[in-house]
Amino acid sequence: MGRRGVIFDHIYPATGKSNGTVMLAGPTEIDTAVRAAAKAQREWTALTADRRRDLLIDLADVVHEHLDELAKLNVADYAVPISFASNAILLERFLRHFAGYADKPNGASTPVNGSFDINLIEREPYGVVAVITPWNGALVVAGSCVAPALAAGNAVVLKPSELAPFAALRFGELCVEAGLPEGLVTVVPADAEGGDALVRHPGIGKIAFTGGGATARKVLHSAATNLTPVITELGGKSANLIFADADLDRAATLSAHQGPLMQSGQSCACASRVLVQDAVYDEFLQKFLGVVGAARIGDPTDPATTFGPVISQAAADRILAAIDAAVTHGAGELLLGGKRIGGELANGYYIEPTVFGGVDNSSDLAQLETFGPVVSVMRFGDEDEAVQIANDTPYGLNAFVQTTDLNRAHRMARRLEAGSVWINQFSDISPQGPYGGYKQSGSGRTGGVEGLREFQQVKNIRIGLT
Repeated sequence: MGRRGVIFDHIYPATGKSNGTVMLAGPTEIDTAVRAAAKAQREWTALTADRRRDLLIDLADVVHEHLDELAKLNVADYAVPISFASNAILLERFLRHFAGYADKPNGASTPVNGSFDINLIEREPYGVVAVITPWNGALVVAGSCVAPALAAGNAVVLKPSELAPFAALRFGELCVEAGLPEGLVTVVPADAEGGDALVRHPGIGKIAFTGGGATARKVLHSAATNLTPVITELGGKSANLIFADADLDRAATLSAHQGPLMQSGQSCACASRVLVQDAVYDEFLQKFLGVVGAARIGDPTDPATTFGPVISQAAADRILAAIDAAVTHGAGELLLGGKRIGGELANGYYIEPTVFGGVDNSSDLAQLETFGPVVSVMRFGDEDEAVQIANDTPYGLNAFVQTTDLNRAHRMARRLEAGSVWINQFSDISPQGPYGGYKQSGSGRTGGVEGLREFQQVKNIRIGLT
């Protein structure tokens, strides 16, 4: 559905050319969507729990049948290389996982002091949930938020970014094809005006927002109109700690892909601060630069491509300005990259994978989220210094530790201020694990039973016995 007269021209980041048009929803269309979702939610909860479970499994089956199509739509959305675009598999996994919760016990009965009354504690849906997805992960967020919301008995109005609407729109069609009630999952591409109408709508019971801190503040302000509760999963400036005992070849590969290469650094999970112990700093840096420098840059539809463009001209300008400022103010030594890529790729929004060494952790380069293929490498001496540098940031989404010392791994995991700590591992999000941030990286969790609980509200029922 769209807002009359407002058509968004989607630009393909790899070429800078139009990739199709999308109608954007405004307040009227948002109101229609929320009302339809409320009606569908009543139909959904009128079904038996096992029927809702089976329909979610059917949806997972339909998604599985269209994984290749969804991957290609991911590429069309934001020019992520096809070699990384298969995150639709996460959507399927989340749907299968949370389908299993639909028919499981979710309440309790407890005794009451001084009484033989029956005291029931039940968990109920909010009604209609608004899910606002970022352009760099609409299908992942559809899995981590839509799946538990449906399993908990809610309906969903899903607003993808106008910068990446195609995969989300197709997912909405697949929900209908799988037999879910019409309107139970309604996809409404919208810009800031439509998004504001959605979070202000009195028919929304809860909001799940994934994106940047600046937009999150606007969402929280608008949601306050109706005191609507909000889950936020925001940005990060994640530290990746490389200890001298680590497998340096593996650590270099992991750091390159978790840093500037994966989605061209356009990920909230990007390990953009690489902290290396003094004893292996030079050796690691040589290996790390070798892996980053060997990235295959090119057409995102080519399976051999490992590095694509950033999302837009505005993003390219912002990232290049951050690089120039870091050079000008001496935040660190520019070791690799730092420029826009020309030649055959000049019309696309390609920026070289960029590495700064010897970075000052108090600099803007180290403290502000660049959201691009730019990483800072810095030294540390011992564990205490590593923890001090890693935690010295307003963010706390992820932290990474490379070590073969199990005791150190446990010590670091408990001292690092982050919602997720990955030891010798990529940020491999799974339905079984709760994911979310500390500090300015958000509140609330998706995934695991914690993620399910985010979409349930608690009711106490007490029955007096005489």
